[in-house]
Amino acid sequence: MLELPILTCQVEFDGYKLNLMTPGSAESRFEFTGGKLCLDFANTVNNRTSDHPEELLTDYPSLVKWGEEAGVLTPKNVERLHQLAGEAPGHAQSALRYAIQLRDAVYAVFAAVAGRRAVPGAALAMINAAVQQASEHARIVHSNRRFDWEWVLPDSSLDSVLWPVARSAADLLTSDDLGYVRQCAAGDCGWLFLDKTKNHRRRWCDMKTCGNRDKARRYYARKKA
Repeated sequence: MLELPILTCQVEFDGYKLNLMTPGSAESRFEFTGGKLCLDFANTVNNRTSDHPEELLTDYPSLVKWGEEAGVLTPKNVERLHQLAGEAPGHAQSALRYAIQLRDAVYAVFAAVAGRRAVPGAALAMINAAVQQASEHARIVHSNRRFDWEWVLPDSSLDSVLWPVARSAADLLTSDDLGYVRQCAAGDCGWLFLDKTKNHRRRWCDMKTCGNRDKARRYYARKKA
C-alpha cells in the first residue's frame, strides 16, 4: 500500500467532527447486517436514534475502508483513491461531505418506508441525482455468455464508492422487497435491514447485540415492576 502523509485538519459537518485525512489509522468498526448495500451504508452511524449518535465515516479513508469491506472497491481502487485524496485533500473533504449527505438521504427515505411515513421529497431527490450521476459511469459488458454491469474507471473519482450505493438504493426502492425493509426495534439503534426471515417478523438488526440488550432491558424492567 502506498504510504501517504497524515494530515490533521479537522472540520465540522452537521454537528459531527470529522478528521480530513488519517490513512490507515483506525480499525474497522463497520457491520454489514442490512441485507442490502444501501442499507449497510445507511447504517454507518452507531446509536443513530439515541442522544449520542456515533459517526463512523469520520474521514475520507474510513469511507474508502467501508467500500473495501463492502466489496465495491478492489485493493487497486483503494490504493489509487488514497493517492488521489492525498493529492487533493480539499476534494476528498467534499467527497466525504457528499457521502454523508447521501447516506443520510438514503436513511431518511428507507426509515420512512419502514415506518409507513411520508417519504421526504428532498431526500428522494438527492438519491435520484446520485442515481443519475452513477449511471454516467456504468456500462453493460458481455463476458462468459452473460451480460453484466461494470463501473468505468472507479479509481479515478473520489466519490466512486457511492455509485453502487446509489444503484442499490434505486434497485431496492423499485423492487418487491421494499415492503420488507425494517428498522431495528431497539430504541437507541435505528439501523435498517431487509427482513428475509420466513415469517417476516425480524425485529432487530442483530439478535446478538440489539436483540439481547433489548430482551435484557425488558426483563429487568419487569423484575423491577
